[in-house]
Amino acid sequence: MGARGLWEDWTREQVEDPAEFARLIEAIRSEARPETEMPADLVHQTVLWFVEDDEWLGRLSVRHRLTPHLLELGGHIGYVVRPSARRKGYATQMLVQSLPYAAKLGIDPALVTCDNDNVASRKVIVAAGGELEDERHGKLRFWVPTRLV
Repeated sequence: MGARGLWEDWTREQVEDPAEFARLIEAIRSEARPETEMPADLVHQTVLWFVEDDEWLGRLSVRHRLTPHLLELGGHIGYVVRPSARRKGYATQMLVQSLPYAAKLGIDPALVTCDNDNVASRKVIVAAGGELEDERHGKLRFWVPTRLV
């Protein structure tokens, strides 16, 4: 499940330059700040990287609010795990660890979606406490509690 942001246009070659990497990090951080003016089709989001030692394993985005499109298809939380790190439980860890952060933003429950044929992602969402609401346009829509009961 992907997220689109102000930082999306950077290439791998660009971010190998330390100055460009610093600009990338600032763009990612700026999206989480309420005072940052966002284009009409984007929402504020917090991007979290999942890293072990010095190895980047994946990324998770917590969208601070939902547009009608995100309510229908995208959800509050989207994540991606690097292909070589998949099937090791990292996606579940990422999603579970992001839930308290979503709760601090006032999100409870969080909408998390996946393609209807993505069995692995469905298992991740269910393992995090997700309850299936329905399927729309080929996407399964789950509500995941963010607060401990």
